[in-house]
Amino acid sequence: MAKGNRPGAGAADEFDDAADSGRDGSGSGDAAVIERRGGPRFGFGRIGRFVREVVAELRKVIWPTRKELLTYAVVVVFFIAVMMTIIAGFDYAFASAVQWVFGH
Repeated sequence: MAKGNRPGAGAADEFDDAADSGRDGSGSGDAAVIERRGGPRFGFGRIGRFVREVVAELRKVIWPTRKELLTYAVVVVFFIAVMMTIIAGFDYAFASAVQWVFGH
């Protein structure tokens, strides 16, 4: 495979070469299948692994500070109030138009 000039392009080539090695009939591609089957298929082992992975990903999250959280909450509430006002205005306008057209 041709190597790119991007950082990390060599790492992708390693995976490509590993994937290609199973196509030549040498049988090395079968080892990857066996490794995937080695883990628990059903039960609490998979659930436990899932929970561990979720906790690990949540540790990577950059949580907002209290000030940022308050700012975001105020922006959301303000946006909802504006949208509510716009929708209420359209509702009133359409209701008035229907009243005028049908004369009730």
